[in-house]
Amino acid sequence: MSRLAAVLLIMFFQGCAQQAHFGPMLYQGTFPSKLKEVSGMEVGQKSIWVIEDSGTKDKVYRINRKAQITKELKIDNAKNDDWEDLAMDLEGNLYIGDFGNNNNTRKKLTIYKVSRSELKQKEPQAEKIKFRYPEQRDFPPKKDSLLFDTEGFFHWDDSLYVFTKNRTRPYNGQTLVYKIPSKEGEYDAQFLGSLVLCRNQDQCSVTGADISADGKTIALLGYGLVFLITDFDFADLGNSEIMTIDLEHLSQTESISFLNNNTLLIADEENKTNGRNLYKLSIKDYLKSKTKPERKP
Repeated sequence: MSRLAAVLLIMFFQGCAQQAHFGPMLYQGTFPSKLKEVSGMEVGQKSIWVIEDSGTKDKVYRINRKAQITKELKIDNAKNDDWEDLAMDLEGNLYIGDFGNNNNTRKKLTIYKVSRSELKQKEPQAEKIKFRYPEQRDFPPKKDSLLFDTEGFFHWDDSLYVFTKNRTRPYNGQTLVYKIPSKEGEYDAQFLGSLVLCRNQDQCSVTGADISADGKTIALLGYGLVFLITDFDFADLGNSEIMTIDLEHLSQTESISFLNNNTLLIADEENKTNGRNLYKLSIKDYLKSKTKPERKP
């Protein structure tokens, strides 16, 4: 075998191994070491923004398609208690979800709104959207009511839609859905209902959320799974059609955002064995088929 043929054969098998390793996702790049815990991501008109969660700086980072930092901004009038997700409206205003609540003990939750014009400044000034969950009366509640951690939200129309992360014991798989105005102020979040994605605690709790630009598809992220909700009514999401995509790659997937109506970007955090990567996932065929895979976690 010639040297060239041998090299091509090795490249072929490496490509096959990488494809199999990441399942239906396509590897885009690895984040720099300073972004080990990417917890939220949002694709804007010309930018991709990411954040890290608790214990990191009060910054948003603009990245390229290969996960490399092209700009970083310290957000003024904001504190990273536990930033978990990003959202953006049609005007280009960026929303930072400071609502991570692992132990369900936080009483003050905040979404920071950074206007499009402020994003052009060296230290953008944030407005505060403060809120609470009226249904949570104890901090923390009993183990079977640990429903108020939050890691996913998105903007639609004039509101922010928030999906809680279930930490109940025993695990019941329930995700609560809330609606909050997208302007500065203090609010009681409006409870819209609940849904059960699946009942595997290791994979079924929501770690990220987004909605397609055409408003036809909601994508929720778990560890190794993506849930697509179509033909939905915000007032009755629990009875919507939900498709489950097995990513065939179990890692700490924490961030999801629509690149376009048929494509998702997904990021995972670094752990001892894998992570800190950016991936692309085409959902075009899943939306066409609208069939649920047989696998039920």
